[in-house]
Amino acid sequence: MIPTIGMVADVTMRKNSFADYITDDVSEAIKKAGGLPIIFPTSDSKYAEDFLSKCDGMAFLGGPDVDPTLYDEEPIPELGYTYRQKDELELELVRQAYAAGKAIFGICRGIQVINVGLGGTVYQDFPSQSDRKVLKHFQAAPLSVTSHHVNVMAGSHLEKIMGDYPMVNSHHHEAVKDLGNDLKVTARAADDCVEAIESMNSDQLLAVQWHPECLYTKYPEHDALFTDFVNRVKKRMQDVDAV
Repeated sequence: MIPTIGMVADVTMRKNSFADYITDDVSEAIKKAGGLPIIFPTSDSKYAEDFLSKCDGMAFLGGPDVDPTLYDEEPIPELGYTYRQKDELELELVRQAYAAGKAIFGICRGIQVINVGLGGTVYQDFPSQSDRKVLKHFQAAPLSVTSHHVNVMAGSHLEKIMGDYPMVNSHHHEAVKDLGNDLKVTARAADDCVEAIESMNSDQLLAVQWHPECLYTKYPEHDALFTDFVNRVKKRMQDVDAV
C-alpha cells in the first residue's frame, strides 16, 4: 500500500480573507519518492485528529509567519503576516502526530511550527534579533538554485542523507530559537542560524529551514530528503503492523 502523506495547504492573503492553495513542487517530490500526498484545508484545530487518521505521515510546509502569541511573545515590527487558525491547526497536528509516533518532515515554516508545537520558540526576525552578523537568508535568486552552505552535525540522520556541508537555498526571516522538547539541532548556517532539527533519540522527525522541493529535480541530495521521509513513514507503518 502506498503511504499517505498529510499536508496542510499553504495560504495566500487576499484583501479581506485568506485562500488555501498548494504548489506542485512538494506533491511531485513526495510522489516521486513513493508517497501519496493528501492536502488538508486550513480548518479549526478540532479536526486535527480526523485529518491525522487519514494519513501515515505528516509534512509541514512553508507559509506565513507563526503568530508569536502562541509561544508567549508579542509581535515585533519586523513580523510578517500571520494566520492564527492555520497555526493552531498545524500545532495540534504536530503534537498529535508526534505522540502517535508518525514520521514527520518539516520545510521552512514547517521547522518553526514543529519547534513551537513541541514547546520551543522562534526568532520573529532573525536578521534583526541575532547578536551577530548574519548571512542573506532571503535570497534574491530563484529558489531553484542554492545560495549558502550549512554545517551538518557529525553522526546525525541528516548527515547520512546529505553529507556534512551541503549547499541549500534560503527564503526566510524567522528561525528556530529555543528548542522544543525531545529535539536537537543537526545543522546550522555560518551565522549560527538553525537550519535543521531532528528528534533526539529516533529518526521520527526531521525538519529543514530551506526548500528542498525547489531543488530535488537538480540536486540528488535534496531529492534524498523526500526518499528518506517516505522510507521513514513506511518503516513506522511496518512497525505498527508487526505489533
